[in-house]
Amino acid sequence: MNGTNRSNIKIGQLVNIVLKEDQRTGDLTEGVVKNILTKSPNHPHGIKVRLDSGEVGRVKEILEEAD
Repeated sequence: MNGTNRSNIKIGQLVNIVLKEDQRTGDLTEGVVKNILTKSPNHPHGIKVRLDSGEVGRVKEILEEAD
């Protein structure tokens, strides 16, 4: 599942995000969603989230559904 629709993303999900500094390379960072930062229902580059680690980026892949 991709991360362009806010309704697909839940707090506690395991996701891959691209950090601002990794946008050119496309390197992904894996983590658990702590906060959803994008207010609009969708975003073409991915919904912006904050991970439990404190890193902020846009969701590229949803790896695991939240319990």
